[in-house]
Amino acid sequence: MKNIKDIAQFKEFGKLELLAKQVVEGYITGLHKSPFHGFSVEFAEHRLYNKGESTKNIDWKLFAKTDKLFVKRFEEETNLRSRIIIDTSSSMLFPYNDKNKINKLTFSIYSAAALIYLLQKQRDAVGLSLFSDTVNTHTDVKMSGVHTRYLYSLLNNLMHNHNTLNIETNVASALHQITDKIHKRSLIIIFSDMFSNNDNEKLFSALQHMKHNKHEVIIFHVTDKNLELNFEFKNRPYKFVDMETNETIKLNPNEIKDHFKKSSQEFYDELKLKCGQYKIDFIEADINSDFKDILVPFLLKRKKLH
Repeated sequence: MKNIKDIAQFKEFGKLELLAKQVVEGYITGLHKSPFHGFSVEFAEHRLYNKGESTKNIDWKLFAKTDKLFVKRFEEETNLRSRIIIDTSSSMLFPYNDKNKINKLTFSIYSAAALIYLLQKQRDAVGLSLFSDTVNTHTDVKMSGVHTRYLYSLLNNLMHNHNTLNIETNVASALHQITDKIHKRSLIIIFSDMFSNNDNEKLFSALQHMKHNKHEVIIFHVTDKNLELNFEFKNRPYKFVDMETNETIKLNPNEIKDHFKKSSQEFYDELKLKCGQYKIDFIEADINSDFKDILVPFLLKRKKLH
């Protein structure tokens, strides 16, 4: 399976679908070689024929090989409706212009591409929403190959053409807008650092709105854990620039490290607590970690929904 350090090569080709395939199939190959062998991750292209239903969709070629009746699955029989939501505000570009690391947005794009590949193979319908201070993109939810390629093209364009600073975020407002646009019960998958100019109560209200509408929700809290949560900077003066507002401050990180870590941890704990209260899956997504930290929670969640 590809890890974070292995995937920088894909940037120059922009082959997100190829990357997604290698990430997912590499993961599944490793899974079958591991103690988790037998975990249900086989791709469902067919279902067993039920006695009494129409025979028009029976796969006769498969019957000849297996002596069992299987029916091909079609869009109206989709197992799951999913919507992937990605925060595209400027804070997601951190670390900015660091050639040795991918940033939070790129990590989210790669992760989303892998999930789209999984969803397509499982014959599940998927849509994509992108937001910053407002909702910029909100696609239909479909499962066709044409639609999937369209989603990859949107992600590819985002990865190669979105490098602008001073784009602020309004997570609460955007999530309210997206929730109002989703008219059928869905699995909602959010990639965001959850940084917002709003107060926390507005953010929690938006999350509660999603659950009130009966959606299942997974939040992948995307961070550079070493720098953003643990504040692991060298003991020397730095100029820190707010990527969304362009405000600057000069200081030695050691002067505020303890206070910063305490404040960050308090927000993290409160967010995690609220998600627990609302029955939202809250997953720490460190951009320095492996993609299995994205795939495993998703597969476990999907299994629970069936």
